[in-house]
Amino acid sequence: MQRSGGGAAASAPLTVAVGGALAFVLALSGCAPAPTPPPVTIIATVTATPEPEPTPTPAPVPPPVAEVPAEPAPAPVPNAPAPVVEPGPAYDLGARDGANGTPVVDGSGMPTSYTVVAGDSFFDIAQRFDLPQQQLLRMNAQVHDFGENVYIGDVINLDWTKTG
Repeated sequence: MQRSGGGAAASAPLTVAVGGALAFVLALSGCAPAPTPPPVTIIATVTATPEPEPTPTPAPVPPPVAEVPAEPAPAPVPNAPAPVVEPGPAYDLGARDGANGTPVVDGSGMPTSYTVVAGDSFFDIAQRFDLPQQQLLRMNAQVHDFGENVYIGDVINLDWTKTG
């Protein structure tokens, strides 16, 4: 019998010790209720909103009156075709790459023709004799493909008075 009494007495303090430890753990873990903050007092002040000043409306502007032209505009006149201005005679500016041959000159020293040599191009011949390529093509109807193909021995006319 002593045993059962001793066992009961021993278990009571154990229960108390566990309960005290539980309260300690709850206090440390933040589960305890937070303290209540002090009350806050709000004071509201009512201010009247000022009334806006009415803006005066501008007087209506009458719409502009369309003016009637005194006379109708003249009918457009087409332009006259632009005149074809051929630059003057050919001048030899000297041999250059693409135009190394020797020109034939007349009695006054003006070049009248040029014979194509190896390495010549129609564009360079026109540059050497200070002529636009289109004019040199008009002066030499025998040159085909806009001067792309000139051959060794071809004679190029440089006399602007003789076309053909």
